[in-house]
Formats: sequence, structure tokens, C-alpha cells
Amino acid sequence: MIAFLRVACFSLACLSSLAAGIAPSSAADTYPNRPVRWLIGFAAGGPVDIVARIMSQWLSEHMGQQFVVENRAGSGGNIAAAAAINSPADGYTLLFVAPNNAISTSLYKHLSYDFIRDTVPVASIMQLTNMLVVANAMPVKTVQEFIDYCKANPGKISYASSGSGTSVHMSAELFKAMTKCEMVHVPYRGSAIAFPDIISNKVQLIFDNLPSALEQSRSGTVRALGVTSPQRWPGVPDVPAIAETVPGFESVGFYGISAPKGTPPEIVDALNKAVGEALKDPKLVERLSAVGGIPKPMTPAEFGKLIADETEKWRKVVEFAGVSVD
Repeated sequence: MIAFLRVACFSLACLSSLAAGIAPSSAADTYPNRPVRWLIGFAAGGPVDIVARIMSQWLSEHMGQQFVVENRAGSGGNIAAAAAINSPADGYTLLFVAPNNAISTSLYKHLSYDFIRDTVPVASIMQLTNMLVVANAMPVKTVQEFIDYCKANPGKISYASSGSGTSVHMSAELFKAMTKCEMVHVPYRGSAIAFPDIISNKVQLIFDNLPSALEQSRSGTVRALGVTSPQRWPGVPDVPAIAETVPGFESVGFYGISAPKGTPPEIVDALNKAVGEALKDPKLVERLSAVGGIPKPMTPAEFGKLIADETEKWRKVVEFAGVSVD
């Protein structure tokens, strides 16, 4: 009996020692172990979609699982935001974040969620400007000529947007408010869908995010008049800033990633680290630069502050422009 007890105690001691040497694994240790959905609030082929697919390819290649871009277009990106917020907070559903998420907070009267309260910031990807492009049929080649033409034809000019509440929409509304130009808003489910109508002059212009606007202007299908950044944008130094004609005009945007509230912080940190590494990759940086983006890595806390600051900035613009969406 004594011998049996000695063996039992020895066995327990061995098991205790073994258990003590095994640290409990965290969610980040095995993340991701299945494909990750990345919800995009706009149609395929548009600027958000272009950048999301560039980034998702890098993440898929370096994190061992597919990051699948899923387009949920409509309502200025709010359909995708609501779908992400209502998904499990496990790191396997992410949301592409852009100025529309900051704008919607004050523009839309009846949102089903509070973006800052119901999401966690994950990572900033890049900073970008918008570009005013017009149909080639428009008899204008400068911002001043465009303003003069608008005032000579009040209410006869239509501008496209990628949806109500996007920076594309609000850049135009800010321009209208500052120049007293009368233009009619024609919202689409993404700028890629709008461009055929702009090219054919059914709609005369768009203040689009630089990636797709730059692609169209370089191909000669539309004419670039100006960028919405306060100074000329590094990627397109030959295109004037609208502020050179309309002092004080500014609309600079951001792209990034958020996740549903409650997503484990270790997964947020793992994703943030991966995006930070991506933004050090010369090949990826070159691809972002080719579409006019400036890489902007941030910690989750820094990105959260940016979203909060942008939300307040666009609240003031919404009030100044006097617009709202039910």
C-alpha cells in the first residue's frame, strides 16, 4: 500500500510539473484558423474595393488563411456596417472603414447602431484625397471655369456619388455650400457603377476617391479638375488643389479596418501588427501609391482617435452644408 501511494504521488507530481509547463493558448495563437470575411460597403471595382483587394491579397498570403472581400453595397456603406456589427465578435468578420462611417453618424437620422460604441478600431491603412472629375463633354478645364458654368446653368448639372453619406457625396455638398453652385445629387451603390453615366455625360461629375478617379482620368475617359486636399496631392502634383480656387476647401479621407465590439484584444493586436508589416512591404506600398494612397499605420488606439476626430469634423460639415438623410 505504501509503495502504491508513493507511485501515485510521483505520478501526480509529474502531471503537475507537466501542466505547469504548458501555458494556456490565447485566441491570437491560432488566429486565423479559417477564412476571414472582410465586409465592404460599396460595389466591386470602386476605390474602396480596389484597396481592400490589394490589402486582402497580402493578408491572405502572410496570415495563412484567405481574407475574403464581401461587397455589401448600399445606404452609403451602412448596410455593410450593420452586418459587421451584428456578426460574432471573434475576428472572423471585419469591416472596411472609411469617411462614410464617420459621416453617417450625423448625416443619417435613424441609424440602427452607434459606430464608435459598437465597433473596435483595428488598423489604419492609408490616407487619401478625393478628385473632382467631369465628363469630357463638359466645356470646362479648370475649377473656376466649372464654377462659372454651374452658376450660368443653375440646377442643370448633376453630380454622382457612391451613396448618401460618403465622402464623395459630402465633398460635393461642401463645394456647393462654399461656392453657391446649384447641382443635383444622383447617388449610386458605388462609384464604379456611376462612371459609365459620367463618361456618357448623363451625369456631369463626381468628387470620387482618388484610386478610381485617377484610373479614369489617366485613361482619358473623364477630365480631372482638382483634388480635395488643402494642397496638391503628392501622387498627382499636376492636378491643382480645389483650395487654390476655393480657399479653405478641404476633404481628406482615410481607409482602415474595424471589428465588432467585443473582438478579443489579442486578435485586434495580431491584425494591427499584420497590417503594420504590410505597410512596410515595398511592393504593397508601391501598389497603394499607384492608386494615390499614402500609407498611414497606426495603433488601434490612434486609429480610434482618428475615427472620433473625423466624426466630429464631418458633423460640422454636415451642419454647414445643411443636409440630412432619413
